[in-house]
Amino acid sequence: MSPMLSRRNLLQAGSGIVVGLSLSGGQVVGQTTDRLPAYLANNPRLDAWLRIDANGDATLFTGKVELGQGVLTALVQIAADELDLPIERFGVVSGDTRISPDEGPTAGSLSMPESGTAIQFAAAEVRHILLDAAARRLNVPMSVLRTTDGVVTSPDGRKITYGDLAGGEVLRREATGRRAPKPAASRRHVGHSVQRIDLPAKFQGEPAFLQDERPEGLLHGRVVRPPFAGARLVGVSDSQAAGMPGVVKVVRDGSFLAVIASDERQAMLARDALERAARWEGEAPEVSHETIHEWLKSRPSDDSRIFSKTDPAPAAERVHEATYRRPFLMHGSIGPSAAIALLDAGEYVITTHSQTVFSTAPAIAQMLGVPVASVRLRHAPGSGCYGHNGADDVAADAALLARSVPGRPVRVQWERRDEHAWEPLGSAMQIELRAGVDRNGDIVDWRCDLWSMPHSTRPGGEAGNLFAAQTLAQPFAAPPARAIPAPSYGPDRNAIPAYDFSRQEITTHLVRDTPVRVSALRSLGAHANVFAIESFIDELALAAAADPVAYRLRHLSDPRAIETIRRTAQSFGWDGFVRAPGRGRGIGFARYKNLAAYCAVCMEAEFSADSGVVTIVRATVGVDAGAVVNPDGLRNQIEGGLLQSISWTLKEEVRFASGRVLSDSWAAYPILKFSEAPPVDVVVIDHPDAPFLGAGEASQGPAAAALGNAVSDALGVRVRSLPLTPDRLRAAASGAIAPRGKH
Repeated sequence: MSPMLSRRNLLQAGSGIVVGLSLSGGQVVGQTTDRLPAYLANNPRLDAWLRIDANGDATLFTGKVELGQGVLTALVQIAADELDLPIERFGVVSGDTRISPDEGPTAGSLSMPESGTAIQFAAAEVRHILLDAAARRLNVPMSVLRTTDGVVTSPDGRKITYGDLAGGEVLRREATGRRAPKPAASRRHVGHSVQRIDLPAKFQGEPAFLQDERPEGLLHGRVVRPPFAGARLVGVSDSQAAGMPGVVKVVRDGSFLAVIASDERQAMLARDALERAARWEGEAPEVSHETIHEWLKSRPSDDSRIFSKTDPAPAAERVHEATYRRPFLMHGSIGPSAAIALLDAGEYVITTHSQTVFSTAPAIAQMLGVPVASVRLRHAPGSGCYGHNGADDVAADAALLARSVPGRPVRVQWERRDEHAWEPLGSAMQIELRAGVDRNGDIVDWRCDLWSMPHSTRPGGEAGNLFAAQTLAQPFAAPPARAIPAPSYGPDRNAIPAYDFSRQEITTHLVRDTPVRVSALRSLGAHANVFAIESFIDELALAAAADPVAYRLRHLSDPRAIETIRRTAQSFGWDGFVRAPGRGRGIGFARYKNLAAYCAVCMEAEFSADSGVVTIVRATVGVDAGAVVNPDGLRNQIEGGLLQSISWTLKEEVRFASGRVLSDSWAAYPILKFSEAPPVDVVVIDHPDAPFLGAGEASQGPAAAALGNAVSDALGVRVRSLPLTPDRLRAAASGAIAPRGKH
């Protein structure tokens, strides 16, 4: 590995939720255009993306960040192909708000379609510029030159390196978008599995994560949390904590209460003393996890009909109805969030694992009352989350403490109780479906009403979205959560079925009141919506006495959707499945956001009537993500999403009451164990000449649906409320829940 590929160079970045998918972001490879991909249009300077050093090595600059998804490796593969440079000659700088291009958040499965396409076009244009310069220097037509490993060679054997060509002002120009990327047949790196550039340090036990960093002069901070959301600090006696060994300062600003100490253990002990001395008041909302869905439907809502279709079709002869529910879910990041902040010469430098550095920086600046230019966020890998966990909030905590001790870096490390109790949660949802079928059981009429709270309260440049800012003496109010519009959507993501139903009506009921904090969790509303839609499809197939795979195919016309389902079912051995008592099979399908990767999942599950426990015997996933950059990376993403979705589906539910999250430990919020993970086979359907589609969240919904359908097949009854816990399944098996197919 090149010396340029240092940990800091490889692993810096930031992100959030990008709304919509630019049509210019998914160009057919090899097609010339004067329309720039969206991110390149927003950051048109070529030297904002690529730098060529005197020795011919390259540095790639990106606003996207490494969360464990392998994005930096994939982006380097794209640039390496276009520049004819080996991967090992690239360094990467990502997610630094001072020097990286602002590509918004790293979220929504948009890194490949948007950032990958931008880098593809930028690198293609840089290569053309270098070849043009070489042609003039060598006095030959550009068409006769060839490039290999950063060296340009003329037919007579003369050579000139990229380092010789890239000096001065050569790349200080704006992209035009008129230089076509290479066709698929000419690629050496894209489409092949390569070693992830971020993994060696992690595997070798080097300090690869933000939580490992200990800069010189480091101080440690801990924040006292209120007993429940909305509680106000009305008094505290801080003399005991202030006098404890190692304590540097007690910080109070309104209801924000914290301590800074020279040692982490000392900070924890002083925080505990402050907790005992603090007095709070306030009223908590009277709602709990047991009543949340009734509460959700009882609240005022903003109602939107997001889709309507009225094609001619026969009248429905029978009507089926069903209601599906999802509880609040948490990210449950294995490593609690952390941040390091330093106030030096009027500038705040904050090291963070936030996915949204470019929108979190102005939010923190607003909270501190300083110019945006005075706040620099630098991404370093942390606990990750695929959504909005505590990373932004702990960065705000650290910034407030750093303000109290200029010139000294302050590290704030959340503990498990902080992360579980105060991270923003994925919203609870209720989906009510109604389908009319004709005499053959085919669906002619489809109605969906879904209730949900918001699915994104990321910082977005607003201090009011930072938990600490809401507690200050001059507090910042949380801004109204916005509804994410088409085509990405939020709670209604993937609420529009992929199937060809003649008449459809999809209505969203957005409830802005929230008894607990909510925000983005991997796949947003798609997890619950696909679970509901695909479970209902199975119920309708059963009522029509049809095979679930065949029933789906007869309602589809998209050839890539059909291919994905067929190849997945074939690889799983759907037609040859041998039934056994307590065993079932299930399938789930969706095209993520109706515009990204196609994904189908087949699962075999076994149910124990004695314990109520579900064992997943095996899973097969088929995925069509367009042009595949790194097949191994794609498989990792799909497998990871599937395993997380299994955990959500079988185990996870946030328990809360009166504004307080009760699931504040792993014992109170169990997740899938390594021993419970099934063998997974991923079938990659590559379309090398197609656009990148994005696949990071594609398997969440289909996996939940496939598992729910397999469990229903094994039990002979349908359970429509998640999670599918042993108690809930035993109740269903004993007849407490209506038999499968009854509505």
